[in-house]
Amino acid sequence: MHRFFVDPQAVSMGNVTLEGEVAHQITHVLRLTPGERIIVLDNSGWQMETVLTEVGGQRVVGQVARRSLARGEPHVKISLYQGVLRANHLEFALQKGAEMGIVEFVPMITARCVIANLDDVNKKNERWERILREAAEQCQRGRLPTLEPALMFMQACERARHAGGLFLLPWEGEHEVSLQSALGVAPLPFTISLFVGPEGGFTDEEVRLARAYGARTVSLGPRILRAETAGLVAAAVMLYVAGDLQPAAEKG
Repeated sequence: MHRFFVDPQAVSMGNVTLEGEVAHQITHVLRLTPGERIIVLDNSGWQMETVLTEVGGQRVVGQVARRSLARGEPHVKISLYQGVLRANHLEFALQKGAEMGIVEFVPMITARCVIANLDDVNKKNERWERILREAAEQCQRGRLPTLEPALMFMQACERARHAGGLFLLPWEGEHEVSLQSALGVAPLPFTISLFVGPEGGFTDEEVRLARAYGARTVSLGPRILRAETAGLVAAAVMLYVAGDLQPAAEKG
């Protein structure tokens, strides 16, 4: 069944009313008809199997047939602080990160970013949020990943320190501490802040600053990964260690 994240106000007393872009997609793109079923999610962690009762124009109406807890959310909250990349590279990281299970994305301006203006970055938020929504619907997430406003590097470090948990920064200059050893064998903390640089990586000054804020630098191995790949690889390892790559039946 097709899945759609909707505004919580769209669901009332067992009825669902969809308008705008979602209604257009159901009516004119998917060409669904009354009697067919969709999954509606209001970002509360619940999903609602909904029978369409009215399809037409810019308004779609349905009735909730079954409500259940949505699966697809990880047990650890990974926040990816991604140095701003060239447009299609950052969009790739957002899309695949959402599919993988990253909970929060924070675009970050660093010394080597091609785009160095916060306003220029934040102008792209609407498009990036749409990419995250579509990815979350496609991969059966239970909640929408959050896209935070872009931050300068020092602001991002302050935010990560305040969040608590693990603060990790993959860096090609780290030759002693692997990501695996940094994660350890004990259960992972609920919150993990993951810093990934732009094309060209972090400067030595940025690494020193991040360490002063509590970051642990880690190695992702002997191969230098692309900026849009490094965060995905690190997140995959974290989710594996946390047990989030097991079948849903085993996770419970």
